Amino acid sequence: MVLIPRMRIAILLGSLLISVNLSAQTVMRDTGKADYIDTLKKDLLTAPDTVQHLHSKLGALIPPAAMVTYGLASFYAKPLRRFDQYIYREADEHNFSTRATIEDYFQVAPVVMVYGLNLAGVHGKNTFIDRTMILLLSEGMMNLTVMGLKHSTHRLRPNGADRYSFPSGHTANAFLTAEFMAQEFGDRSPYYTVVGYAFATTTGAFRIYHRDHWFSDVIAGAGFGILATKGAYLLYPHIRKLFVKPERTINTDVPIEREEKTSSSLVMPSFSNGTFGLTYVASF
Repeated sequence: MVLIPRMRIAILLGSLLISVNLSAQTVMRDTGKADYIDTLKKDLLTAPDTVQHLHSKLGALIPPAAMVTYGLASFYAKPLRRFDQYIYREADEHNFSTRATIEDYFQVAPVVMVYGLNLAGVHGKNTFIDRTMILLLSEGMMNLTVMGLKHSTHRLRPNGADRYSFPSGHTANAFLTAEFMAQEFGDRSPYYTVVGYAFATTTGAFRIYHRDHWFSDVIAGAGFGILATKGAYLLYPHIRKLFVKPERTINTDVPIEREEKTSSSLVMPSFSNGTFGLTYVASF
């Protein structure tokens, strides 16, 4: 069953309303009345010398890597496949969801909120261009990995529709966008991260309840999505340097360290035309 147009609009509007409500206090405190024209000009035209790097410890990569490992191990570990079957039976017995593919919209809700927050005057780590390029890079890496595995593993879906079950593409994209929102706005408030990951987790749960994926498919998809975003934030600054020369531009958001004027002087001996003397040199 396909969602009717009104429900589609309601979901997207709901995502935007959540983002605006979360940022209302921040906007009033930091910017007062948001000047949308200045906001757009600043976001579209300001090109800082460097983009924000991903400052993550190695430990931050362990959870998504463990998720991917779990999904791959399910091909060889029979207990994990039995657990897939158990989750499938439990979800089928206690299914609370309809067949409407609401996860089609939940998977992109964090991206809608990221750009909605910016229009509301709440700025993330990067400008529109850099942020968008990072998103495209992460989507490209994720899709290459996920689609390659779907066509090479040939795992049958729980509903028997086809053999493209592993890993879950919807879940991978949902956690990719959730991590994208966390990277851009997580430093402002942890609630942005919580909301983004709530949409992603709900997407994965619906993929199981709708019998489109096994539990291990969803876990692996989540890991691939998070790793793709983290990888994009690590790689993009280096890729950007290959195509864009740094320019000295003034960014009003970042305090500029002014160089202090210093003066120095030096007295040294000199010899000219058989006569010794002193030379005084000063710099200001």
